[in-house]
Amino acid sequence: MADSNVSGPTRQGSHFALDHRLLRLAPEDNVAVATTTIPAGEALEIDGEPRPCDRTIPTGHKVAIARIPAGAKVLKYGAPIGSATCDIQPGCYVHTHNLKSDYLPTYTYDNLPPR
Repeated sequence: MADSNVSGPTRQGSHFALDHRLLRLAPEDNVAVATTTIPAGEALEIDGEPRPCDRTIPTGHKVAIARIPAGAKVLKYGAPIGSATCDIQPGCYVHTHNLKSDYLPTYTYDNLPPR
């Protein structure tokens, strides 16, 4: 049974046209991995649509390739890796500022223990 809280590309399991700088690891993923650093504001081609990057995306980091609603699972390697903490649009950087782990604590500078 499909999880209604999982958002993925509209054509799961089929070819999904992606910018040559992105690598989708599994057909059901709603994120892809940047194979090179992508500067903020640069457009990425995602399923035939130019999508501007909201910030610089470092090599090896995640980019949304489908709309991911707040609370929805983020899928990488065909498995959920966490939940979106806000709506994430295609072309946006996916990291600790908009993703929380459902398995491990997410550490950011604003929630580190006091020294």
